[in-house]
Amino acid sequence: MDARTQKLVVDCSLPGVRLDTFLRDSFPVVSRGTFKRLIDEGHVLVDGRVAKATHSPQAGEEIEVHFPPAKPTRLEPVDLPLDVLFEDEHLLVVNKPVGLVVHPASGEEPATLVHALLHHCRGQLSGIGGVERPGIVHRIDRDTSGCLVVAKHDQAHLGISSQFKERTVNKIYHAIACGEIAHLSGDIRARLGRHANHRMSVVVDESRGREAWTTFQVRERWGLATLAEVKIHTGRTHQIRVHFQHIGHPLAGDTLYGKRQNGRLRQATGVIIERQMLHAHLLEFHHPIHGQPLSFRAPWPDDFEAAARQLRDRANPVG
Repeated sequence: MDARTQKLVVDCSLPGVRLDTFLRDSFPVVSRGTFKRLIDEGHVLVDGRVAKATHSPQAGEEIEVHFPPAKPTRLEPVDLPLDVLFEDEHLLVVNKPVGLVVHPASGEEPATLVHALLHHCRGQLSGIGGVERPGIVHRIDRDTSGCLVVAKHDQAHLGISSQFKERTVNKIYHAIACGEIAHLSGDIRARLGRHANHRMSVVVDESRGREAWTTFQVRERWGLATLAEVKIHTGRTHQIRVHFQHIGHPLAGDTLYGKRQNGRLRQATGVIIERQMLHAHLLEFHHPIHGQPLSFRAPWPDDFEAAARQLRDRANPVG
C-alpha cells in the first residue's frame, strides 16, 4: 500500500450515515466534498468494489481510499509576507496574521494564505485538499491569528491528518471573553451544526450536530472580561466562539456570536476591539515522516496585546 492509499475497517454498522460523511468524520481534515468527488471518480473501494457516496458503512467492511496525484491548481502565486515558525522539505508551520483567509471559498479571493504558500513553496504542496486548498491540513478563521501547519506533499498531509483524527495534536488558544468567568476551569461538550437559515453561522444542535469538545483554564480576570487558555479536542467550525457563547461569555470583539455583550463591554470600558480576540498560541504534534515531537508557539499580535493591556489597566487603575 503506497502513501496515497488509506485503509480502515468499519467498527460498527452506521445505518443512515453516508459513506462520504463517514470518511469525512474518519479523516476530519479532508472535506466531505473531496470524499464525494473521490467516490464518484472510483477512488474508494468497499470490500474491493467501487462504492457509492450513499452507501451506509456496515460492521466489518474494509474501506480503501486512494488519493490520486494532485491536479494542477488554477490559483496564481502571490508574494505575501509569511511569518514562518518552522520549515523543512515536508511541512511548514506559519503564524497566520489577522485578516488573512486561509483558502479561497469560491475562487474569488485575490490573496489568501494558499496564494502566499504557492509563491513561498513554489507550488510544492500536497494535493489532498483539492485544487482550491493545496497544502491545507487544518484551518483557522480569517480573523483568528496564530499557528497553522501546512503539508508539502501527500504523505506528510496524511501523517498529520491521522494525528488530528486520533486527537493527539495539542492545540491551545488564548481567548479574551466578555464578562468574568466564575470557574477557574471548564469542560464544554455541546454538539455543533450549521444554522438552518444562516449558513455562515454555527449553533449548538444536540440532535443533529457533530460532537464538539472544548476545555479551558482562566488565566486572568479583569472584571468585565476574562483571559482564558483554551484547548480544543475536536476541530469544528467556530467551535471556541460558539462554545463560549453557549456558556454566556462570547469572545470579545465577536459581534456574530456576542453583539449585545460586546456592546456592553465597549460602553463600560471604552476599549475598541475590532475582531474576535482568539489566537492559536500553541501547536504540538509529531513529525509525520521522522516521528519526533514538535512544539510551536506564536506570540500575540499587536491588537490582542493592546486589548489585554487596556482591559487589564481598566480593571486595575493606577492612582
